[in-house]
Amino acid sequence: MNILVLCVGNDARSILLESILNDLSPQRMTAYSAGPAPAESVPRAVLSLLEAQDQATADLAPKSWDAFTGVDAVPVDLVISLCDLSAYKAPKWPAGTPRGVWLTPDPMTEEAPLDQVYETLLRRAKAFLKHSFEIMDEGEANAALKRIGKL
Repeated sequence: MNILVLCVGNDARSILLESILNDLSPQRMTAYSAGPAPAESVPRAVLSLLEAQDQATADLAPKSWDAFTGVDAVPVDLVISLCDLSAYKAPKWPAGTPRGVWLTPDPMTEEAPLDQVYETLLRRAKAFLKHSFEIMDEGEANAALKRIGKL
């Protein structure tokens, strides 16, 4: 199962959740992250936090969400947005692709401390992994994603 995590700059929140999901469940799913206006790099503080958690960081980099559209793109099975993307024209994901919004404060603008954001995303990721999204229909998956986003 391929999970796409979105946030505008794809440099902190979405990178954190990508890493957490891949670390917690490498055989079950692959998480990717992207955004409409990717930053040039992942901040050192984000990489240091992940490294302190023994999570791999070598392949983490901001990417455009355009990389996940088109015939050669990795198929996306589920999309999670971590910030308000309403100002951007999102790509068309395949019909039936479950989508969730887990609004999360931006640690790079001091809305919340980085470690607090990490803990919130870790809690949500653990709740996410308790569900069998692979066999849920779109409505069930969307409802579960909405509940998890409130944690």
